[in-house]
Amino acid sequence: MAIQRKEEAERIVDTYGDAVYKFALSLTRHKDVADDVFQEVFLRYMKKRPVFENEKHARAWFYIVTKNCCRTHFMSAFIRHSAPLDQEIPFLNDPDYKLYQYVLELPVKYRIVIHLFYYEGYSTREIAAILKKKEATVRTQLKRARTLLKKGMEGSDSLENL
Repeated sequence: MAIQRKEEAERIVDTYGDAVYKFALSLTRHKDVADDVFQEVFLRYMKKRPVFENEKHARAWFYIVTKNCCRTHFMSAFIRHSAPLDQEIPFLNDPDYKLYQYVLELPVKYRIVIHLFYYEGYSTREIAAILKKKEATVRTQLKRARTLLKKGMEGSDSLENL
């Protein structure tokens, strides 16, 4: 029984681990926090052991739980009263690094839809289902995020000043 659980855990982490970690990192912007969120997501999976209808359902579950774990982390009193350290994100050593830096400066609601649409390949309909929002809302958020990215890249200023 313990061997089966270990094998299941390894299979699940192998299948979804990279996507969960990258999503957590894009939401939190900090490697240490993303590590904690990653661990919490897979602990929740092992405790609940949900049964998924299909691959899309499984991926959606992992994205929702990751988003919720990030939200819980940032709502904790300790985090609200501590100053984060600047860290370089290890998997972004490619030509798109500068663009992704601008993505990381977007407000969270825009960062989530950009990540799911461009980096994970979800359609606006699928993102709406994952985030429990209207598809029109997702399209609007994508449009606004693109506008902010364009302004940020043209002006080379921080998006937080826009």
